[in-house]
Amino acid sequence: MSFNVLVLCTGNSARSILGEMLFNHLGAGRIKAYSAGSKPAGQVNPVALETLAKHGVPCAGARSKSWDEFGPSAVPPAPTFHFIFTVCGNAANETCPVWPGHPATAHWGIPDPAHVEPLGARRAAFEAAYQALKGRVEAFLALPLESMSREEALAAARRIHDREAN
Repeated sequence: MSFNVLVLCTGNSARSILGEMLFNHLGAGRIKAYSAGSKPAGQVNPVALETLAKHGVPCAGARSKSWDEFGPSAVPPAPTFHFIFTVCGNAANETCPVWPGHPATAHWGIPDPAHVEPLGARRAAFEAAYQALKGRVEAFLALPLESMSREEALAAARRIHDREAN
């Protein structure tokens, strides 16, 4: 079975892009991930792409996009998501669209690296965000998702965040 995952953040230029690419790379066909934002920046942060490339994570096709592309009125129809992860504080607190299939939603808050200055500190902040997301994605992929109920998977995703955040 393959699972569809949506990673959300307000601007869809940094953390959600890292999450999407990590899920697709590490999920190795078991996961098909997408990312979106409530107020997309319109471009992917170049340091996000640099960080992914540094770790050998493919990022072809990465783009900043609105969550409207995946909502119930999307044309063409959006995939039905099994899991949605919010990775920034704003997206976790916003009123999200009603997603078809009512996917399990968990918050994996990661500090925003996009506006850290100077550039060297921004690169370090992106590396920290990458490592935090990588740890969560790896832990989630280690779960027996195929045999878990939606509620069990959701509880596990929340435990992963709590464990990795401390």
